[in-house]
Amino acid sequence: MAHPRNIVRVSKVTKTFQLGKVEVRALQGVDLEIASGDYISIMGPSGSGKSTLFNMIGGLDKPTSGRVFIDEVDIAQLDAYELAWLRCRKIGYIFQTFNIIQVMTALENVTLPMIFAGMNNDAAVAKGIQLLELVGLGDRFRHKPSELSGGQQQRVAVARALANDPAIVLADEPTGNLDLTTGEEIIELLKELSQERGVTVISATHDFKMLNVSDQVVWIRDGRIEKIENREELSISVGQIGVRE
Repeated sequence: MAHPRNIVRVSKVTKTFQLGKVEVRALQGVDLEIASGDYISIMGPSGSGKSTLFNMIGGLDKPTSGRVFIDEVDIAQLDAYELAWLRCRKIGYIFQTFNIIQVMTALENVTLPMIFAGMNNDAAVAKGIQLLELVGLGDRFRHKPSELSGGQQQRVAVARALANDPAIVLADEPTGNLDLTTGEEIIELLKELSQERGVTVISATHDFKMLNVSDQVVWIRDGRIEKIENREELSISVGQIGVRE
């Protein structure tokens, strides 16, 4: 049986920030490989570096040193136009704060990335409705965010992330602003999309419910990867998260 290819490769990545006179080393030599189609959770306490690593993988920031590859393309070497093209076509983003445009309908929010990518309006509308149906909002496509619940807004964000058939969906605390039940629904939705569409899902999260659906968990602390565990190595019970001895 063939092994899945690596869609993300992070090699010796460091990131240093200057806060006044203080130098903060957010990442300290991170190495990571992520296989195509996997559901990965990056977990760690606040300030651990997980959001910085997430931003590196998403091309939202560049490393101080080291290299980040998406499909074996070193994204740090891309110019602004090439990087924008890659982010538009290869990567879908889901944020904790939804980041959907308040004056636009659900459908308009979902079709916007398609229009940017050059798709004609009729095709974008047809695909947008299809994606909203996929996330359970087929009857809400004319609604604006103010007319949707938090969970429904996050479903719009999930549909928008899939607009250009990305190979990777990056989800930054996707359940952070949702109640327990709605958060579980979004997690299950992301897992289904990963399995059915072969999308690689990478989530930076505090939410231990993510462990139930993750193929692999990357634990990060003090800017370094502490350990990487596969699904079968995790021992999960209600109210307690641990690892089999």
